[in-house]
Amino acid sequence: MSAPLASTEPLAPGHDRTGRRGGRLSDLLLALVAISSLIAWWLGPAVAKWAFDYPRAWQIPAARHIGRWTKWLVDEASFGLFSFTDLTRFVATVIDIPYTLALSLLSTGFLSGRGSAAVQLVPPVSFLGVIVLVGLMGYYAGGRKLAALVVFCFAFLAVFGQWSSAMVTLASIVVAVPIGVVLGLLLGLAGYRWPLFERALTPLLDLMQTIPIFAYLVPILYFFGFGPTAAIVGTLIYAMPPMVRITIHGLRAVPSEIRDLGHMVGCSRRQMTWKVMVPSASDTLMVGVNQVIMLSLNMVIIASMIGAGGLGFDVLAALRRLDIGAGLEAGFAIVALAVALDRLSQAYARKAGAPSPAVTGGNVVERHPYMAAAVGILATSLVASVVAPALEAYPEGLVLSTGGFWNDVVKWINLNFFDALEALRTTLLLGLLVPVKRFLGELPWVGVVALLALVGYRLGGLRLALTAGVLSFLIAATGQWEKAMVTVYLCGISVVIASLIGIPVGILAAERDRLWRWLQVVIDTLQTLPSFVYLMPAVMLFRVGDFTALIAIVAYAVAPAIRYTVLGLQRVDPRVIEAGRAMGCTPSQILAKIKLKLALPEIMLGLNQTIMFALSMLVITALVGTRDLGQEVYIALTKADTGRGLVAGLAVAFIAIIADRLISAGAARVRERIA
Repeated sequence: MSAPLASTEPLAPGHDRTGRRGGRLSDLLLALVAISSLIAWWLGPAVAKWAFDYPRAWQIPAARHIGRWTKWLVDEASFGLFSFTDLTRFVATVIDIPYTLALSLLSTGFLSGRGSAAVQLVPPVSFLGVIVLVGLMGYYAGGRKLAALVVFCFAFLAVFGQWSSAMVTLASIVVAVPIGVVLGLLLGLAGYRWPLFERALTPLLDLMQTIPIFAYLVPILYFFGFGPTAAIVGTLIYAMPPMVRITIHGLRAVPSEIRDLGHMVGCSRRQMTWKVMVPSASDTLMVGVNQVIMLSLNMVIIASMIGAGGLGFDVLAALRRLDIGAGLEAGFAIVALAVALDRLSQAYARKAGAPSPAVTGGNVVERHPYMAAAVGILATSLVASVVAPALEAYPEGLVLSTGGFWNDVVKWINLNFFDALEALRTTLLLGLLVPVKRFLGELPWVGVVALLALVGYRLGGLRLALTAGVLSFLIAATGQWEKAMVTVYLCGISVVIASLIGIPVGILAAERDRLWRWLQVVIDTLQTLPSFVYLMPAVMLFRVGDFTALIAIVAYAVAPAIRYTVLGLQRVDPRVIEAGRAMGCTPSQILAKIKLKLALPEIMLGLNQTIMFALSMLVITALVGTRDLGQEVYIALTKADTGRGLVAGLAVAFIAIIADRLISAGAARVRERIA
């Protein structure tokens, strides 16, 4: 859920999409539906029970059908010479071979035999070898500063005792990222070349980015079993969509002059693609590579639930035993790994976009000195590990730990501020959470569906009305309405609180460059921290329940509200601000009447992303006792019930798509009025 979904096209300036008469009609219908819904809500289910509780006899048995379909795929489906099971085994083999190689190099060494009887024939690359190698990569891509940064990040992993787990995680990343990049590039090329294929692919990409990760872990677990291979498949599904979208965007952004030049020199279709278009879009494509890396790292904890191991498993295990110190250390290790890989990929993106002189003549070492040095480092490291096994791993006696410190901090807060925290929790529960939850739970589903359809019609016409109406109806028709309302209630309150915090902070930071630089570091760290890490301090301070989920969601979702507010305010044309000053406007008037008004479309996009972040975190908060769609997905995962998990996951995706489309259409309206 890292990128905005495809949005409704903006309106033509000066025109209402529905026309003036249509606009008035839709306003009247909105008022009638709202009044009718309020009357129905006041009269209660005694008058029209079916309008409040969707009749069980009318429900679409989607979960049962999906469960039967997945069982048929595994047991009976065949495609000529091979079955579906043969296909999954082939995919598993394609993934398992490079993963085993990467894991052997980085963590386990090359083994003979399996399980407890395995014997190590060749040790893995030592920690010093890996650190020197990534330092060389950093120096090649970005010079001394980048080399120092990545060396520091990897040294952090060794010094704080996270090296072994980090290398297991890195082995998954170095396999998942290339496969995700190649598949995303190929799908993006197909979407660019065939518009019909892109139109068919876009809804699928939307679902891949909005369905909770837990939901598609269920069929992956069913098809591929428990283990690292299944975890890598899940990571690919989660991390690939941005690469596809960025590829399509990057190829379309190639200047027409370059395409014309390719045609003039007689390039074939294949040459035009691989010799002209892809190289010209290389800097944009590297942004997609960066996104695949970061999303793969975001997936490591959830992937550990189906056998990935590594740092994700450490965080999950710490959460289960409420060991905040161990969980934070593993979470910070993921941050260090993410920062190093993020900066490396960005540096390589800049280097790909910059012209470099071609080196000709000489031997292979002279033509490729950095590659030769990397091979030499690997060989030297392996030999050193064989000759002196003590060099293979960081000495345990020198390992540092901050786990005890973080546990003591939480204990101190509980001892000294328990009464204040409990009072805050009780006040918000009784004064805000419970009333909103009851209000939404008692609304008639018919009125909500009609209201969403009419709002969609008012903002974006018939197409948006059908999207909002049909998707919300399907939530009710599949028996998910009650849990969906709990999801909306938690997500809605969290988004409001995150916006009330994030927008003022963004306004403050937009006017102060030094504050914004520091705030960017904090936001980047917050967005890199695994989502599970947010749950641990919340559980330690407030125990389990809706309020704990609220705290974790707000902490996770506040970052886009801040970032987009700053972005919108910084993009305001300085000439407009100067004109306001010349007219005698005070600073507060300039902020309220000019800056915020012109930045409103970006702020609304920030609201969109805040909702997406909140929904993604909401599914994970099922671990702390929420009774929403996230809990339904999590229960399905524990029972390997593919139908139940996918139906609940699709309901979350439908909520996300409705919110995205309505907010995007609203932002388009705002842009039209400003223009």
